[in-house]
Amino acid sequence: MANAEHLSLLQEGIARWNHWRADHADISPNLRQAVLNQTNFREATLSSVDLTEGILDHADFCMASLRKANLQRANLTESTFYTADLSEANLRETNLIAADLREANLTEADLRNADLSRAVLCTANLKGTNLREAILRSANLSYATLSHADLCMANLNRANLSRTDLRQANLYTANLSQATLYAANFSWADLREATLSQANLREADFRNANLSIAILCVANLIGVTLYNANLSKANLSLANLCMANLSHANLKGAVLIGANLIGSNLYQAELNASILTESDLREATLNEANLAGANLVRANLVMTNLSRANLAGANLSYANLRQANLWEADLTGVCLTGATMPDGKIHE
Repeated sequence: MANAEHLSLLQEGIARWNHWRADHADISPNLRQAVLNQTNFREATLSSVDLTEGILDHADFCMASLRKANLQRANLTESTFYTADLSEANLRETNLIAADLREANLTEADLRNADLSRAVLCTANLKGTNLREAILRSANLSYATLSHADLCMANLNRANLSRTDLRQANLYTANLSQATLYAANFSWADLREATLSQANLREADFRNANLSIAILCVANLIGVTLYNANLSKANLSLANLCMANLSHANLKGAVLIGANLIGSNLYQAELNASILTESDLREATLNEANLAGANLVRANLVMTNLSRANLAGANLSYANLRQANLWEADLTGVCLTGATMPDGKIHE
């Protein structure tokens, strides 16, 4: 329960409260389970205050200092934290549904299992924040900083992460299905087993990211950068990778059935044992790529650059290789049954 004296001081007004806090900096006020919904906390000094399980919905914390405050399991539905300082705060299991956290400082805050559905976090600073298993469905995180953040098992379904900084973030098994991730920076991020199906990843940066076993079915990856990324055993079926940069990427055992790879750069990419059935690789760059044992049945390889590519043991049955460049390519054991060769002739 809240300390009656501390609660009374707060109810006297923010000016009185801040003055008392300045004179008693050694005291960590106790406001546990306090009912303070719709309260005006603008510019209040609430650092290190215990607000555990408080009823604080629709409250105004604009420009307030909540550094190292304990808000665990508090109800903060639709509260305003515009430019508030919540760095290192305990927000575990907190209800922040539809809260306004624009430009808030949440660096190294603990938001494990918090519900941030429909919350607005535009340009917020969440560097190093713990968001494990947090719910961020339909949240707006555009232009936010989430570098080094832990989003393991977080639910970001339909969230807006346009131009968000997610460098070196942990998104292991996170749900990003149908999310908007336009031009987001995922370089060096851990996205192993993450779900990104139907997500808009146009022009996103995934260089050196780990997307092993990730699900990217029907995702929009137009113009995306996946240089040196790990996509081994990832599912990219029906994904749009038009003009994508996959140079030096690891796509071993990846599934790309019906994927659009028109004009994509796969220079020196590892595609051995990958499944590219009915994929569209027109005018793609695959020179020096490793396609050993790959399944390219009915793939469209018109005008594709396969010079010095390793196609040993690959299945190119009924593939279209019209005007493709096969200079010095390794075709040992390749199946070309019914394939259209570079000169336009059908292989017997």
